[in-house]
Amino acid sequence: MAGMLQIRRSRGAASGFLLVLLGAWGALIPFIGPYFHYAYTPDTAWTYTTARLWLEILPGAAVFLGGILLIIATGRHIALFGALLAAAAGAWFTLGPILSPLWNNHVPLGGSPAGTTVFLRIMEQLGFYSALGLVIVFVAAAAFGRILSVPSGIPAIETIPPTETIPAEQTVPAEQTVPARTGPTLTLPFRRARTEALPQRQARTEDS
Repeated sequence: MAGMLQIRRSRGAASGFLLVLLGAWGALIPFIGPYFHYAYTPDTAWTYTTARLWLEILPGAAVFLGGILLIIATGRHIALFGALLAAAAGAWFTLGPILSPLWNNHVPLGGSPAGTTVFLRIMEQLGFYSALGLVIVFVAAAAFGRILSVPSGIPAIETIPPTETIPAEQTVPAEQTVPARTGPTLTLPFRRARTEALPQRQARTEDS
């Protein structure tokens, strides 16, 4: 049964590596984004809030853990769990700010984009929540489908035992070998040419 659940580790390595990077981005960007003017309010580096815990730190850590599981997993169930965990966290990146007013007295959590231009505020919205969550869900879903498409188990490789060599003392000496049986040679009969009767016939014709 254990062999039926085994997969090659390379099946989820690439997707897992991408999820690790995306999870680290989602968890750390609210703290390091203000250094290059890419932030949500409060736009100060390394500022902790409860909203950042629920909307960015925890889902980012879940995506990071799901990617690690995909990288190191040799069992199908562990790899599938990692992909599902990352997909759920990615969905929360997208839906969390939208659903947060339901438990926060109709006030969205997470603050607002701190960019000075419309384009920068759009990029902050996409990079912090919406597009980040969609990309994570896509990568996790691709990894999930790739793992499911693997045939059950890893085919066992049959080992062939090495051929036994015959020791030199067990070989048959040349004088004990059986000679080949040869039969008598056959000669084919042939008809001898009747050349001796020709002179007699010539003599009779001359006498006549």
